[in-house]
Amino acid sequence: MSKVFYNGSIANFRGRIGNLIFRQLPDGTTVVSEAPPKETGRRKKRAKEKRSARQKAHNESVSDTAAYWRGKGKEHPIYAELAAATVMRTAYNFAFSDWFHPPEIHHVERRGGSILVEATDNVMVARVRVTVLDQEGKVLEAGEAVRGEGDCWEFVSPTHGDKIVAEAWDLPGHRTKFVL
Repeated sequence: MSKVFYNGSIANFRGRIGNLIFRQLPDGTTVVSEAPPKETGRRKKRAKEKRSARQKAHNESVSDTAAYWRGKGKEHPIYAELAAATVMRTAYNFAFSDWFHPPEIHHVERRGGSILVEATDNVMVARVRVTVLDQEGKVLEAGEAVRGEGDCWEFVSPTHGDKIVAEAWDLPGHRTKFVL
């Protein structure tokens, strides 16, 4: 891949010319790369048939990501805000990344009459739900935690059960579960 420095004759090229592809990046630079070889007919069909189950699952996941962006992804202004703060990434890039990174719950602890949950995501944790269970697995109390400072979420619970289940969701709706 080559970068093109300003030359009046090729400054605004975009697309394919012969075996070269010209792309203009968001920062204004133009990049030139060689076109990939064409796969036609039987070669193209064989290439699709040789995909492993893992490759097919990944392709399906990328299709789901595009569907998420076309549907609900454009509704979340945080993607546009993050893209505005960078030069080389778009809101679509942030939504795409968010789709492939579910939230993580790092720490759950009981402090006084509260349950604190530390949950992070590469873009944003949308919500956290806490459930308090007894020895037999019966629900004693459940509800939404409230966002505190930074990545900390707090659930006020006077009930002292034997097991605490914390669940975190990100914007695309992926859920992570943590049992304490």
